[in-house]
Amino acid sequence: MSLKGLNKITEKNGRAKALLLDVLLIIYDYIAVSAAYLMALWFRFDGSFNDIPKDYLEAYVDFIPYYSLLCIIVFAVFKLYKSLWRYASVIEAIRVAETTVITGAAHIVLITLLIRRMPLSYYIFGIVFQFLLILGGRVIYRVYLLIRKRYSRDLSILKRVMIIGAGEAGRSVIREIHRSEEMNEFPVCVIDGDQTKWNKQIEGVPIVGGRESILLNVEKYKVEKIYYAIPSSDRKTQRDILGICSHTHCELKTLPGIYQLANGEVDLKDMKDVAIEDLLGRDQVKVDMKEIFDQISGKVVLITGGGGSIGSEIALQVSRHKPKKLIIFDIYENNAYSIQHKILNENPDCPLEVLIGSVRDSRRVNDIFRRFRPDIVYHAAAHKHVPLMEDSPCEAIKNNVIGTYKVAYAAMMYGAHRFVLISTDKAVNPTNIMGASKRLCELIIQSFDKMIKARREAEIPVLHVHQEDEDGSMYPLAQGTQRVDEEGNKIFTFPGQDDKGHRKAQTEYVILRFGNVLGSNGSVIPVFKDQIANGGPVTVTHPDIIRYFMTIPEAASLVLQAGAYAKGGEIFVLDMGEPVKIDDLARNLIRLSGFVPDVDIKIEYTGLRPGEKLYEERLMAEEGLTRTPNKLINIGKPIEFDEDKFLGRLNDLMLVSYENTEAIRLMVEEMVDTYHPTDELSEEMKRKYKEEIEGIVGKRLP
Repeated sequence: MSLKGLNKITEKNGRAKALLLDVLLIIYDYIAVSAAYLMALWFRFDGSFNDIPKDYLEAYVDFIPYYSLLCIIVFAVFKLYKSLWRYASVIEAIRVAETTVITGAAHIVLITLLIRRMPLSYYIFGIVFQFLLILGGRVIYRVYLLIRKRYSRDLSILKRVMIIGAGEAGRSVIREIHRSEEMNEFPVCVIDGDQTKWNKQIEGVPIVGGRESILLNVEKYKVEKIYYAIPSSDRKTQRDILGICSHTHCELKTLPGIYQLANGEVDLKDMKDVAIEDLLGRDQVKVDMKEIFDQISGKVVLITGGGGSIGSEIALQVSRHKPKKLIIFDIYENNAYSIQHKILNENPDCPLEVLIGSVRDSRRVNDIFRRFRPDIVYHAAAHKHVPLMEDSPCEAIKNNVIGTYKVAYAAMMYGAHRFVLISTDKAVNPTNIMGASKRLCELIIQSFDKMIKARREAEIPVLHVHQEDEDGSMYPLAQGTQRVDEEGNKIFTFPGQDDKGHRKAQTEYVILRFGNVLGSNGSVIPVFKDQIANGGPVTVTHPDIIRYFMTIPEAASLVLQAGAYAKGGEIFVLDMGEPVKIDDLARNLIRLSGFVPDVDIKIEYTGLRPGEKLYEERLMAEEGLTRTPNKLINIGKPIEFDEDKFLGRLNDLMLVSYENTEAIRLMVEEMVDTYHPTDELSEEMKRKYKEEIEGIVGKRLP
């Protein structure tokens, strides 16, 4: 017989069994209702049937068949026969009470009007007995099933479970395990920090102590699986307790976020594996969704690098806030295709444009801005991998620095209201080219914002690679023209200009800086998982290296929230809590995978890579720190610098980068005074690079 045929037979047998149970329950209810009011007469007349007056007994006999049938109909209307009585709870008891009151009232009215008036106690006791018999039969059925399950199973083959938390969530987890026929588990002990609960029981399971006794009781009770069931705990408490649990060999499960115990029940299907982010020990970033909605709704939003880890999550969240149009711009078509389908599957009506191209291509960038005129730009496009950029420094400058400049310039030229740069904590006192390139991006954004506020936007230089673009034709403005001043300098004449020919630019430029993102492309977690899947070893650069971490949804939410707070010129910084040792991260991930570090999976230390430092910083000391309405989002004050001198050197930086020469390292070092590369250039190399740069830019350097 085919599998399809077996499924049909199984389904038919299941329906037949359910129908039989419904019929038996209806018969029971009919008998119980009839017995309830007979018991009421018996109770009214002191427990003697002989003392019941004949006219009362006749009235009962004439009326009860019709009344019992009415009760069956009311029970069906209130869906008492749709409930799974093996899971009967307070909700079912309330339904029984409601139907009992309704049918009891009908009994009083109908028997009085149609047959005769009965004793008052008959009505009262009849309602009480009916409630007890209807509910009691169902409770007895549930108790029978629980007892049969508990004592009919071979406990020696069941997985032994520890529950963390003796509250309602923990109680519900235990109930779910007890009543589920599919689960091959058995709760053996409960852990709770409330000492008044110790040495007591919950649902028949002993509460054996607090978190300090977890390891002891795992060994004592031979625990194989742990459920973390404290949905109200803060992230630090969760991190500490799960950190202890991770030192066992047990499978770990936890509630997904703040679990709402709607019916006092927990469905164990909603429990999730403990993920590495559960061990970070920091509260999740909470954002003001109304502020984000007000910022994005009805706006044209452009996301560069929209197919990457952060960019795609930003795009997904923006699509949920009713933008006028959402534009994803990315050079890698596979990623762009993936997020396109994810967004359209979730929101088919989203006005989405997915465009392929590079932020380094001025013509492509300006064409997109000219066609769509975005209101908000989230600039996430960047090369981020530290060792790779250390080997290809010119690519870091071309993509990160020049690409940022071109997109920022187009945002100003085409009237974008807000430009948000996605930066990194590696830009603070950078020791590698990637970090230094992101610091240059920050300086670009600060320069744009400062010059616009000073009404000097026409003085911001245009960067172009193609000689034919020098006339400015690649930067057309709606109704805008270009003119030459008295000294022969080219300047733009902008729409809405003042009497000096300056455009009244309105773009607000802000910077968002955060740490490493768990699960993003290039992060350590996917690398560690692959190494564990291959049997190890797991490679860590240094036993003391630390990093700040956040999740991808957190990063995207922070970007949107910071955009709502922006006034222009700020550096937004996430309070990421305490930094995490990468060594601890690796060991926890090995344990969560069911292995023992240095026993099943070896850990090897490979040494710091070029440009890598032991710790990352979120702010330079000079920048200070102020709070926003969101206590986990802070604002750093920009450091003052000479933006004219800085902008004046960017064209030279671009020219040198496109020559693909190692001399770019010297230019970066000179332009970022906080950049201190791990491998410093010798005086001889500096002289060589200086001569090479002078040959490229055609002028002598100071």
